[in-house]
Amino acid sequence: MLLETHIPGLALPKRGKVRDVYDLGDKLLMVVSDRVSAFDVVLPTAIPDKGRVLNQLSLFWFGLTEGVVKNHVLEWDVGNYPEVLKQYADQLRGRSMLVRKATPFPVECVVRGYLSGSGWEEYRRKGSVCGIVLPPGLRESERLQEPIFTPTTKAEEGHDVAISMTQVIEIVGEETAEELRRVGIALYKKGAALAGNKGIIIADTKFEFGSIEGEMILIDEILTPDSSRFWSAQGYQPGRGQDSFDKQIVRDYLNTLDWNKTYPGPELPPQIVEKTSKRYREIFEILAGRNIE
Repeated sequence: MLLETHIPGLALPKRGKVRDVYDLGDKLLMVVSDRVSAFDVVLPTAIPDKGRVLNQLSLFWFGLTEGVVKNHVLEWDVGNYPEVLKQYADQLRGRSMLVRKATPFPVECVVRGYLSGSGWEEYRRKGSVCGIVLPPGLRESERLQEPIFTPTTKAEEGHDVAISMTQVIEIVGEETAEELRRVGIALYKKGAALAGNKGIIIADTKFEFGSIEGEMILIDEILTPDSSRFWSAQGYQPGRGQDSFDKQIVRDYLNTLDWNKTYPGPELPPQIVEKTSKRYREIFEILAGRNIE
């Protein structure tokens, strides 16, 4: 299990909830740890293989979606990394990639094909999601006639906040906003079609984009259990919540505790860790058709 990377030859990384990002000058080294967060709190217990699943599943999807939009990946084979990194191969193998530097757009590009989560809650109150009016009478988990673009702010800490397309235009300009929506929906449709052939529904997902010399590229991660809601098509039934291939096992356990959902988070018991790790590996094996490295 990897909670934090330790590469003394490099400056300290920028640590996100899950990723450690090292600045190599002309590029970045992105390492995906086994950290798990819930309710915006990073927990003290790691989930074995989680980082490898997220990293390798992203690489799988990056390869399949290059025809839709370019991405930031330069290299993922540790054997081809700079010499300064090779002595840390055990930390990096299977859970890292070298990526191009990009200027991120300050918007999370969420695409929904089904009515679930915060989208469902908003629809129940307002009949709309992020200002998009939907037909009356829809049920929880129901498939939408067409995928919708429901962006959010990108918060360094705490919750992202849903915003309208008008607000996106105010942040990045009309041309970029329209391109984010177009490419986000195109990526979702391609991913949903490929996953559907393997018996998996992608209910919703989020993408992050950046710019290099004026060109939009896909960055961060793509169609992983941390960025997407995956359901089994076999067990799908609208009108209720669905069992998902992600850290819901962790959230459900935490909801049984007397914990105020602030730091520090509680340790997870071995059985919850094992079940969650298995869940992550399972969705990777279904989608990628192989075991993680």
